[in-house]
Formats: sequence, C-alpha cells, structure tokens
Amino acid sequence: MGEFEVDGEEKLIAAANYLLKELRSGKSLTRNTKKVLGSLLSELSRVVVISEDRYEEDEIETRLNVVCEKIMTREVDETMIWDLGSDAGNEFLDAVNELRVLIDRLDGEVSLRKAHDVLQTAMARLEDEFKHLLVENRLPFELEHASFRSEHVVVGEDSFGAASTEDLVIGGSNSNNNSRRNSEEILLDLVRPEVLSDLKNIANTMIASGYDRECIQVCTVARKEALDEFLYDHEVEKLSIEDVLKMDWATLNTNIKKWVRVMRSIVQMYLVSEKSLVTQIFGELTCFVDIVKAPVMQLLNFGEAVSLGPRQPEKLLRILEMYELASELLPEIDALFSDSSSVRGEYREVMRRLGDCARATFLEFKSAIASDVSSHPFPGGAVHPLTNYVMNYLMALTDFSQTLDSLLMEHDDVVEDLTIPPSPDVINPVMVVEEESTHENSSSPEKFLAMTKHFYSITSVLEANLEEKAKLYRDVSLRHIFLLNNIHYMTRKVLKSELKHIFGDKWNRKHTWKFQQQATEYERSTWLPVLSFLKDDGSGSGSGSGSRNLRPRERFQGFNSAFEEVYKAQTGWLISDERLREDVRTKASMWVIQAYWTFYSRHNNSVSERYIKYSTDDLEKLLLDLFAGSSKSLNNSYRR
Repeated sequence: MGEFEVDGEEKLIAAANYLLKELRSGKSLTRNTKKVLGSLLSELSRVVVISEDRYEEDEIETRLNVVCEKIMTREVDETMIWDLGSDAGNEFLDAVNELRVLIDRLDGEVSLRKAHDVLQTAMARLEDEFKHLLVENRLPFELEHASFRSEHVVVGEDSFGAASTEDLVIGGSNSNNNSRRNSEEILLDLVRPEVLSDLKNIANTMIASGYDRECIQVCTVARKEALDEFLYDHEVEKLSIEDVLKMDWATLNTNIKKWVRVMRSIVQMYLVSEKSLVTQIFGELTCFVDIVKAPVMQLLNFGEAVSLGPRQPEKLLRILEMYELASELLPEIDALFSDSSSVRGEYREVMRRLGDCARATFLEFKSAIASDVSSHPFPGGAVHPLTNYVMNYLMALTDFSQTLDSLLMEHDDVVEDLTIPPSPDVINPVMVVEEESTHENSSSPEKFLAMTKHFYSITSVLEANLEEKAKLYRDVSLRHIFLLNNIHYMTRKVLKSELKHIFGDKWNRKHTWKFQQQATEYERSTWLPVLSFLKDDGSGSGSGSGSRNLRPRERFQGFNSAFEEVYKAQTGWLISDERLREDVRTKASMWVIQAYWTFYSRHNNSVSERYIKYSTDDLEKLLLDLFAGSSKSLNNSYRR
C-alpha cells in the first residue's frame, strides 16, 4: 500500500479516495474487510448528523430572533394592525404561526421561555385585534344588510262598561294567518363581510396556538353586547316577573306589542344570522349559545310573566298572539338549538304556559259575561256596551281560529251537538240583513268544532244577560226595542264577518227571526193601544171600558193624545242602525197611516177641524222623528 506522504486532512482524503477506488474495482471483500468498512460507515454517518444539527440549531435561533422582533415591534406600536390593511395583519399572523412552529423545534430552556413569552404577548394582541374588528365593523340590525337563502292585534282597553270596542281587532291581523311564513331564510350581515376572512384567520391562529377559549370569550362578549344593544334600541327592558305583574294593562299591552315584534325579528333573522356569523368564523367550534342565551331567556321570562298574570278578557288577544307566534317560531328554535339545550326546553315550557293562560282567559270571558249586572236600564234601548264588546271580541278571535280551536280541543273531551233548533220560516221578512242572502249556500260549521261550541255558548249567555237587562225597562215597548237592537246587532256582526263561517246559516236564520219577532212585539205593544181609538167598534186595550160609546171627535182626541205620548217617548229612543231604523219607522207608518186614513175618510165631514189635529202627511213626517235618540214634544201646538 505504501506510505502516505501527506499529513492531516489530506491523508484522510487520500485514504478515502483509495477506498472508493478499491470498492468500485469489483474485487471480492473478505469478512474482516466488510466488518471494518461497516464500522467506518457508521462512524462517518455520526459525524455528518452532528454537523447538520449544529447548522439547523443556528438557523432556528436566527429565525426565532427575527420573528420575535417582528412581533414585539408591533406590540410597541399602538396602531391597530388590521387598520393598516389585511396585508399587514396577515404578515403579523405569519410571524405568529412561524413562532408556533419554531417552538416545537426548540430544545434550549432559555429560548423556549423567550418564545412562549412572545407568543403570549402575540395572543393578547390578537385578542385586542379580534375584538376591534368585531366591534368597529359591526352593522346595525337593518333589512338593507340582508341576504336571502332558500331553506324552507291593537287590543282595545275597554271593559264591558265601555262604549265601543271596535278597536279590539288587532291591527294588521293578516299577520296572524298561516300565510305569514316565508320560504326564504333571511340572513343579515351583522359585521362587514370584507372582514370575515380576517376574523377567521385570527381565530384559526389563536385556536392552533391553544388560545381557543380566549378567542371564543372575546367573540362571546362582543356579540352579546351587540344583541343587548339591539334590545335596548327596540326599548325592550330587563324586567322581572314581579315588574310585569305590577304593570297596568296599557303598559303591559305596549310591552307585549314590543315583545311580539322583537321576538319575530330575533328568531327569524337575528339568531339565524348570528349563528351563521360565528359558524363562518369558528366552524363547528361555536359560541352561538353562549352569545344568545341570556337575551333569549330575558324574552322568555317576559312571556312567562304574562302567563302568570290575572285572567282578564282584554288580555286574551295579545296572549293568543304571543302563543301563536311562539308556536310558529318553534321549528326555528329547534333548528337553532340542540335537543339538550336549556333554551329549547324553556321555550317549549313558556309556550305551553301561554297556551294554558289563553285557554283559561277565554273560559273566564264567558263567566265575565254572565256576571255583568246592570242596576239601571241602558238609555234609549240602544245597543248595550256588553253586546258591542262581546261581538267585537268574537270577531277579533276569528283571526286566531285554528290556534284557539286547538287549545280548546285539548281540554274538550266531547264536542256537543251543534245543531241549532229549527226556527219558524220567515216569509217576506221586512228587516232581513242584505248579507244573509249572500251566504245562504254556506254549510253549517264543520271545522273549529270546539271553538264553535264555545261561541254558541257565549252568545247564549249574552242573550240571557240581555233578557235580564231588558226587564229593567218599565215600558214594555222599550224592552222590545232594546232586544231588537241588540239581537239585530249580533246577527249583523256575524253576517258581516268571519263569524258567519263559525255560526253557520241555521244560527243566522234563527236570530234573524228573533229580532223580527221583537219588532213585531214592539208594533203590537205600541200601536195597538193608539190605533184602538180609530176602530169604530171601540174595541182595544187603549179605549177604556166605555170606548164603545165614544163619539168620533172623542176618538180623534184620544188618538191625538196617545200619539203625542208615543212621539214624546220614542223620539228619545235610539235605533242606531240606519237600515233597521228605517224599517221600523216604515212598518209603524204602514200601521198608523192606513188606520188613520180609513177613520179620517169616514168621519172628517162630521167632525170639526179643531178636533182633527193631524193629516196623514203630518203623521208620516212625525213618524220619521222616532228612534233618533233626541226626545221631542209636540206640546199640543201642532196644527194642520
């Protein structure tokens, strides 16, 4: 092999070249040679790895210093990074992500401590940046910020003693129909769309760095403040159950209207949009429930408080509105919250309580009608406020027919026979309301059976109460006018509203016959005594026991006195329905004018004109003054 003439590293290189040459020559190697070469190979590998590790450690330390400097430079600068643009923000995130990777490759305790300190500083900065982006880019809750994704009452404050209850019908009541549901899901931009990617990038970096809890907490606080601000802007106060129970009806009514408006907006738009927002930022790792739970529970607590209040009739329509809305929104609530969510369970419980409250309040309404007692007759025999209230109340309830029927059906084991007893046929009726003929072909009520049964019962209780109130009038004729007015009002309200589908034709025919019977009884009790003076045989209750012996002039005098008494009394009576008033006047005119003309024609030549006070034209004009609600007197001064 010879002796090497070079020293040090050169000897090593020469030896390596010699070995390489011999190995490539293809000569066979002995066992000892292979063993020596194996040891050599192992030693060479160890030397190479040690050299590479020393180089990599130096490179990591260099990169660590660069990254830490980038991060700490931003920390000293108070300017919000993302205010400088997404590029500056992404550069900061790149530095943080590189720091996180370097930490996994560091071994030195001093370097690791330094890296973790800088990472913690970076996370604190990212929390501030994340919150700043959420708050500064928050958008108001307005429909102009909406996108669409395809997925699927003013209650009157009157009591039974009030003069009018027309305002019982809830304004915009069509909103209570089934057509309210929209096939489009409305998604609102709650933050500016252009910052979503920045928020998501920050969240991803913090989660990857083990700071997911801190990031979610920042988002929860910021978004909850936004929802609280929405409720504040819509004047939804944080009220305890005691606060609600102490409210007078006017205040409670106002708060219920706010609740209905806000509840619909929050569930159908805000919560859906909120869940979409946090899902875009965090994916499956969401803080949605933590954000919305407290505000939603605040709204549900109000609903619970309303359900615990006294069962007053004026509250029923609002409570039904709340229950119907809660029922309508239930699918959205189920979609937003998991089966195990306490919000979902509480929502169903409040909805159940509102339903129980609505049903109990409705049943209390019937009792309130029966217990409404009057000590004095209602002036002029006009439509009583109780009748006005009850019929307008029933009309308003038809907006909730399906809801109310289902609530009543839950506790009505048996639906009673709804057949209306047959009434005598009305032949050529004088005062049939025009609308009845329009609905002659409508069938008897076949749906809403529970509701129909209770409505029949309510009107029966009302009629019984009116019969008792009629007894307060001393004048029998005025009793008939009172019942005529009120039964006619009931029938007209049914025929001119959705109530016609509840009560059916048989009820309408029966009550048309009823008020016509009252008109007939009025005519008999009022005009038979007056016209008895015009009968030549002198028969009649008003002619007295010696009427057969009255002379014609005495009969004229008796008629004049009786007519003037009726005129004085009945001009002060009131029939407010113009059509009905004209019908009653016309029928009275037919009775009076025909009888008076017959008697006048027979005796005018034999009786002095001073006893013939009125002509038929005079009487016809005077009869037009009846039932106007303003008492007049002829004072014996009327002359032909």
